Amino acid sequence: MDIFKKQESNVRFYANNFPVVFSSAKGCWLKTKNGASYIDFLAGAGSLNYGHNNSILKKALIDYINSDGVAHSLDMLTEAKAAFLTALRNHILVPRELDYKVQFTGPTGTNAVEAAMKLARKVTGHTNIVTFTNGFHGCTYGALAASGNQHHRGGSGIPLTGISRLPFEGYAGIDGLALFKTMLNDNSSGLDKPAAVLLETLQGEGGLNVASNKWLQHLSKICKDNDILMIVDDIQAGCGRTGTFFSFEPSSIKPDMVILSKSIGGYGLPMAVVLLKPELDEWSPGEHNGTFRGNNHAFVTATKAIENYWSNDEFAKHIIERGQQVRTVIERALQRFPSLFIRAKGRGMMQGIECHGNDFASAIVRNCFEKGMIIETAGPKDEVIKFFCPLTISESELEQGLHIFEYSAECVSQVLTRKAS
Repeated sequence: MDIFKKQESNVRFYANNFPVVFSSAKGCWLKTKNGASYIDFLAGAGSLNYGHNNSILKKALIDYINSDGVAHSLDMLTEAKAAFLTALRNHILVPRELDYKVQFTGPTGTNAVEAAMKLARKVTGHTNIVTFTNGFHGCTYGALAASGNQHHRGGSGIPLTGISRLPFEGYAGIDGLALFKTMLNDNSSGLDKPAAVLLETLQGEGGLNVASNKWLQHLSKICKDNDILMIVDDIQAGCGRTGTFFSFEPSSIKPDMVILSKSIGGYGLPMAVVLLKPELDEWSPGEHNGTFRGNNHAFVTATKAIENYWSNDEFAKHIIERGQQVRTVIERALQRFPSLFIRAKGRGMMQGIECHGNDFASAIVRNCFEKGMIIETAGPKDEVIKFFCPLTISESELEQGLHIFEYSAECVSQVLTRKAS
């Protein structure tokens, strides 16, 4: 541990909550150099939807490396990139009747957000972008301006501009879309004509707030009626996390742009893309670039993940079943521990439970870690315990993790009872 304390910046975060040294990982399990095992309900913050060292993806990657396949290619043409684009088109876009071109950005989600925002401004000639309360889009300046979290915004060092923020669905009981529509039609509202709206349909870091299908459809219509682009940030909620490959599928909307990162690479390898309607592709060559936008190792594992898990609906059914397993335990916990919990949040395998304050949430998370589980919190006050295990987790493994959560909640509840008496 000494080398980390002496050499690594204080900016590290997760290690503060899980102060052990990990040496290996497989599926939904992490192991320390001392042989202790932890079930992983964090999954690389959504980067490991297919688990640690997925055997199918690992074989494809090893075979590719052993054949001296191109590793780094900037944006040059490679067989690995062609295979990914083909798999994405055939197994993801065409079955969903989506017509998108693919922009490979720098390998982080925040870079893809920056690219989408830049393109929206370039295409429309407008500079303002509408985002929503509790949204989180990354920590570079443009993406950070679009984010609501004050902890992250506080690190900027400069004013964050170019954004107008509206209430997300359910925020403080305010009808944000009625407000949006009224302001767009009022020349004295002070709202500059937006180039785009940028949103997560299911807010990950913001507390697992879910936009209803009706709300998304209404927002989509407002955008169409006013020539405003709609950009869905599916970095965390996409790639199957909610039960469908894209989080917005149940609403039947078709965003103008979709941003993917995290698990799009399959194996946890860095990769990010912007999916954009063909008529929006007004970039000049090299106008938005990045040295590592040609990570062919990620193309290989991304292709294999799509071909293996999304060529039929079996994996989606598995996600729905495991999501129901999580929801059953959450509902039981709400009944058993009303002094700890308020309500269920999220959907699919992106669910959580809201606590009566972050003290309860952090106490349960600490207790879970002591019992062998990695789990984190979300929300503006870290008051939501977030169940975020790999989508490939088995029924029995998920049961083990959920049992640890229930046991930890019971321990915290007993402490509360003793204090009250």
